[in-house]
Amino acid sequence: MDQSNRNTINLEQAKVLSQQSFEGDQYIIRLQCPQTARDAKPGNFVHLRCDENLLMRRPMSIMRADPVHGWIDILYKAHGLGTHLLAKRQIGDELSMLGPIGVPFRMHGYRKYPLLIGGGVGIPPMVYLAEHLKKNAPDSKPIMLAGSEVPFPFTPVPSRTLIEGMPDGVIATMPLMEDWSIACRLASLQGYAGCYQGYVTDLARAWLTNRGSDILDQVEIFSCGPTPMLKAVARLAADFGLPCQVSLEEHMACAVGGCAGCTVEVRTDTGIAMKRVCVDGPVFEASTVFNS
Repeated sequence: MDQSNRNTINLEQAKVLSQQSFEGDQYIIRLQCPQTARDAKPGNFVHLRCDENLLMRRPMSIMRADPVHGWIDILYKAHGLGTHLLAKRQIGDELSMLGPIGVPFRMHGYRKYPLLIGGGVGIPPMVYLAEHLKKNAPDSKPIMLAGSEVPFPFTPVPSRTLIEGMPDGVIATMPLMEDWSIACRLASLQGYAGCYQGYVTDLARAWLTNRGSDILDQVEIFSCGPTPMLKAVARLAADFGLPCQVSLEEHMACAVGGCAGCTVEVRTDTGIAMKRVCVDGPVFEASTVFNS
């Protein structure tokens, strides 16, 4: 695992560049933060003070980072005091930020078919990883699957990119992935047009089941989402014998390893160890944190 960001957590004043709102109290905020944008990697997060009068920070996954222009994008859902205050921030406002934090996804040595599975607020790290693969792993052919039980924070469009083995009628994709020519499909139980009618992990299983051994030998899984989904992803990876990295979602207080409030049990070569999701993760090998 890449531990490099342990020594590059910046404290900076991030300036709001834009704030977009979407159905379901969802928002994408773009922040000018040159140091964080320079050091960020897919799977990292930031610890953001949502309002100057609210001392407790909130951990937020990075969805995109532009080191040249010095900005990051964060997709979040307003569901508590902090995120509702964040939704009120205006262009030009400044927010105290710590970041980037955490162990990212593996940054090189990919198989031909990275399978990216994101659920809900776990979609942003998959977007970031997809962009990294597009720019840095030209021989890979990533496939992104995204699931949500609230309206997607974008307008799904029919994909022009064929994915062999995908169930009939599953054609909806994320516009950004279509712009990047990255294969992508969507899943939901809400009956959205063109989406797979079921869990995103069931869509992944359906696609993997339709692939021959020559393709499966070149697949690996990366995933982020709620814990029940990640458990299903870990079972999926075990069933098909695929390597799998997952980014855990966990409540955090300090987010820099001091309070140990976000520890989870992780299997190591010497037995069970307690690891902090904030700095020892959030990315772990799936087989070390979930029983298959």
